[in-house]
Amino acid sequence: TVMGPSGSGKSTLLYTVSGMDNATAGEVIFNGKDLSKLNRKEIMHLRLTEMGFIFQQMYMMKKLCILDNIVLPGYQAGGNRKEINERALKLMRRLGIVETAEHEITEVSGGELQRACLCRALINSPKIIFADEPTGALNSSAASGVMRELVNANREGTGILMVTHSVKVAAQSERVIYLIDGGIRGEISLGKINDESEISSREKVLNTWLAEQGW
Repeated sequence: TVMGPSGSGKSTLLYTVSGMDNATAGEVIFNGKDLSKLNRKEIMHLRLTEMGFIFQQMYMMKKLCILDNIVLPGYQAGGNRKEINERALKLMRRLGIVETAEHEITEVSGGELQRACLCRALINSPKIIFADEPTGALNSSAASGVMRELVNANREGTGILMVTHSVKVAAQSERVIYLIDGGIRGEISLGKINDESEISSREKVLNTWLAEQGW
């Protein structure tokens, strides 16, 4: 998880590491590939098949219903349409939004859209998910559901690189880095979370550390 004050470079880091922006210095190596050496088509294929995205802007297609938005990356990757639809509906049930499947994006709440974005990010079983404030538009119950899915995905082998201002959300991460002016001010390892009952104690540890960083 990446934390830090506004303007510290958190979202820029996500965009750069995911290949959506070009790095002006250094290298971005993903799964053994130097992103700067890939052409546009190769990067687009990599993002489609091996990466999932949850960004604040959401980037949903206005002319498609919620279900069609979720399955679209699966179709584009050439997956079996029946299996993709079944996986999408399963994810939607787990996140409590299956009743919105046929709704247009203007007919659902911001929180429901955010959960739909998580379903879309998971549809191709990516190697990594880039998440920019994934719980920002959610109430506490929905936020817990989203974090549960992200933690489960991580346990199953999916990497998560997340930006958040929520200490409770960050406390569920293995590692937290703190950015200031585009540089890493500090880093803390919290280890894997085994159960939601651990969140409170991890939150206290993180709060103490963040205060030392100037949070």
